Amino acid sequence: MRYTTFGLRTGLRVSEYALGTANFGTGWGAGAEPDEARRIFDRFAEAGGTFLDSADGYQFGESEELTGKLISADREHFVLATKFSLGATTGRDRTQGS
Repeated sequence: MRYTTFGLRTGLRVSEYALGTANFGTGWGAGAEPDEARRIFDRFAEAGGTFLDSADGYQFGESEELTGKLISADREHFVLATKFSLGATTGRDRTQGS
């Protein structure tokens, strides 16, 4: 695996490849069950991957929950990029108004 500096002045080194986690979970009706997500994540980490991409809307939040569990044992080793949006859930909540 090759690594690069994230941004111009951060000094943060990340793998040149990022693992997208949109398929972690089955909230959208398709995707990787937790055991399969673990296998995907483990293979990426074994290859030297350190950069993960997620979002609150992926699998209606299930992806971020799984990703958090997957990196929890070695959190300092990974860089997690995430995004936030309104309207990605199946129902309204306090961030979306009534």
